[in-house]
Amino acid sequence: MVQWQAVFLDRDGTIGGTGHFIHPRDFVLFEGAEESIRRLKEAGLKVFAFTNQHRISKGEATEKEFRSQFNTYGFDDSFICPHGSSEGCHCRKPRPGMLFTAAEKYGLDLSKCVVVGDVGDTDMLAAHAAGAKKVLVRTGWGGRFAE
Repeated sequence: MVQWQAVFLDRDGTIGGTGHFIHPRDFVLFEGAEESIRRLKEAGLKVFAFTNQHRISKGEATEKEFRSQFNTYGFDDSFICPHGSSEGCHCRKPRPGMLFTAAEKYGLDLSKCVVVGDVGDTDMLAAHAAGAKKVLVRTGWGGRFAE
């Protein structure tokens, strides 16, 4: 039986919002999301935010605003890619850089971690590349696959 270590939660479309960028001051969690974060932590798991936010690089929000938001929700830490898709960074999903950074920082075995997201071609591909368990939700962009 796997002894799970951590859960990585995407933001937009997974824990709230629509799947599109919403500034942290306007973002609304889905009903039950904060309770779910608390329950995961009570079960002994680390819970991390894991999100692409290229609007940071455009000056439309700051990394500090996102980190503050995630702290308010009870996340243990947040891993945020502020880069645009053309910048070629290692952290932007579908690349697994944020997961590898978290694994190094917290001593995680990513095969004992779960990634929850609403986008198969970013969240799920990053999880696959890192060897993590994948959970595609039907909220946000994931809803288009529900039919």
